[in-house]
Amino acid sequence: MTTTAETAAGIRLHDPNVRGFASDNYSGVHPEILAALAAANDGHQVSYGEDDYTARLQEVLEGHFGAGIESFPVFNGTGANVLSLQSLLPRWGAVVCASTAHINMDENGAPERIGGIKLLHVPTPDGKLTPELIDREAWGWGDEHRAQPLAVSITQTTELGTCYTPEEVRAIADHAHAKGMKLHMDGARLANAAAHLQVPLRAFTREAGVDILSFGGTKNGLLFGEVVVALNPEAAHGLVYLRKMNMQLASKMRFMSAQFIALLEGDLWLRSASHANAMAARLRAAVDTIDGVRPTQKTESNGVFAILPEGVADRLRQSFRFYDWDEAAREVRWMCSFDTTEEDIDAFADAIRRELRTYRSGTAS
Repeated sequence: MTTTAETAAGIRLHDPNVRGFASDNYSGVHPEILAALAAANDGHQVSYGEDDYTARLQEVLEGHFGAGIESFPVFNGTGANVLSLQSLLPRWGAVVCASTAHINMDENGAPERIGGIKLLHVPTPDGKLTPELIDREAWGWGDEHRAQPLAVSITQTTELGTCYTPEEVRAIADHAHAKGMKLHMDGARLANAAAHLQVPLRAFTREAGVDILSFGGTKNGLLFGEVVVALNPEAAHGLVYLRKMNMQLASKMRFMSAQFIALLEGDLWLRSASHANAMAARLRAAVDTIDGVRPTQKTESNGVFAILPEGVADRLRQSFRFYDWDEAAREVRWMCSFDTTEEDIDAFADAIRRELRTYRSGTAS
């Protein structure tokens, strides 16, 4: 029997050979990130962001996005999104987003309940907004009975694994700005987008007109932490106060910042994201050859979406965990990570083939 003392001493409580495709949050911490945390751990540093690591992170981010930005490390993606949107809006402001947006579907009402922000969500076929789709909810300015649409939020890459091009982001930014609206980007998988587009991070963010960015790290190998990047500080107000009010101010911020330095100072961010994307592409190529699997979206990042016959997903989950995306449509989502291997993909594809053979033999009988 494992004791508490033994657990604290480093006894492993899980089987590291178990692999899954449910989320890129299932993966562990990249070894280079762990090394950075260990290096930052010695001695004392000033708390609440006045440390050497947070100062260095600002410089690293300026290297990616240009001078004049402001950065605010936070604990998690929901906090980053709520904080970002609050800084863009007055109390009466509303945000136009896709119906599938994380802020609308997966944050338990935090933008509304914690941020006090009305979300005006629009159905999209692929998770991507366009100027025309934005206009379905971008109206009613001056009407005291309607929350005022004053910001747009887009996700890069989207919750459906699709990717905005720099030109598409620029078209949205220009359209929003012309209407007096500001543009937020939820970049939980920003690195995966850059890897797919093969362009610098700034090309589809600051240079494309994004005002504020929630830059994700956890899905790309960090232990914890995201960073809010005010790309246009004139558009964002009160971030230093809002971060504390939203319970997102870390006392030992050096450990957030050290991780992002390790991720972004070299090419770790791109290596990890490119690998995850490549594994998703390998999986997509495999399932494209399997009769009975119907992919539903383009594979432009580290996720594959597909529809399976009745009962097949539940049998597959006995060996490989993954989530339903749309249970009624039997649509599932398979996510790859920085540590997904070719062997993982091939084993999963073989399992899909076996289950579909079993399904076909059962229906034939």
